Amino acid sequence: MDLKTKIKSLLQEAEIYRTQGLLNEAKEKYKGALAIIQENDRIKNKQNLLAAIAKKIRSLESDHDVLERELESHELSSKAQDLIKKLFSFSDKKDKDEAALEGAIALAKFGQFESALAEFNELVKRDSIRVIAAKNMIRCHLANGSLDKTITKYQEWMSSDNFPDDQLEALRPYLEDILRKNGKESSLPLPSAISDTPVESPDEMSQYYEKEESVEFLDITSIGINFDSGPAQGKMVEFDVNFQSGNMLSLIISSKDQDLIEDLKSGVKLNNIQYYSPIAIFKGAGIVSSRTQIENGPKRGDFCLDIKIVNQ
Repeated sequence: MDLKTKIKSLLQEAEIYRTQGLLNEAKEKYKGALAIIQENDRIKNKQNLLAAIAKKIRSLESDHDVLERELESHELSSKAQDLIKKLFSFSDKKDKDEAALEGAIALAKFGQFESALAEFNELVKRDSIRVIAAKNMIRCHLANGSLDKTITKYQEWMSSDNFPDDQLEALRPYLEDILRKNGKESSLPLPSAISDTPVESPDEMSQYYEKEESVEFLDITSIGINFDSGPAQGKMVEFDVNFQSGNMLSLIISSKDQDLIEDLKSGVKLNNIQYYSPIAIFKGAGIVSSRTQIENGPKRGDFCLDIKIVNQ
């Protein structure tokens, strides 16, 4: 690659990063172009180019300061939220509803609870994803410290004509289990057209995971990971599942526990995971889909660990 092409490529990459809100990355590309130009006296209009790039860098630094102040308020701009939904949705599926659901989950992961709740509230109106959107809405209220609002929301759905009884019944034991785990014993009212039926045994639950394309997945509220290395070697550590979409589980890991997940990089398979659900406890496998350090919002510095449930 000749000098001119290399400089042009760096400047183009910097612009792409800048338009996506990735200011530090853009700054590094501009600095790379700046260094090349400074070292070569044969470049035409050298001083003008240096001045133009220096101006770009100063502008980025100003934008970065604005973003820092925005992050301190824990509320991101709509542009920043759109970027989060684009970058941190874990599926490559093209279905519009599923893409919207994963975008809302991405916002919740990064602590943008009010925006995520507003999106979940719209998504529960769509039949194909109503139950899973409602479950993640409950988790979002829980993460936001609003446990009582989960009960209020369930009662609202019961009185709504848009939430069928069979879907409410799919939601009820899930919410009761969450309430129990948080020290709030509550027996939620049964939908009028539904009667209690025996639950399936753990062995029967395996049917949910036999095919990855299946749309039905058991709800997982927490998992236990057996570590083969690191500070927890030989031990099982339990983590809450913060959000779930199908067979993809999202865990928010505190930065204080970074050492625990140091070896849990993308592509690592975990063959001995304990899965906890409201109606069963079983062992299975999982693959680390991604491990991302959160750079924006109130969860800044923490890690988002996505684990995909797979067959052993």
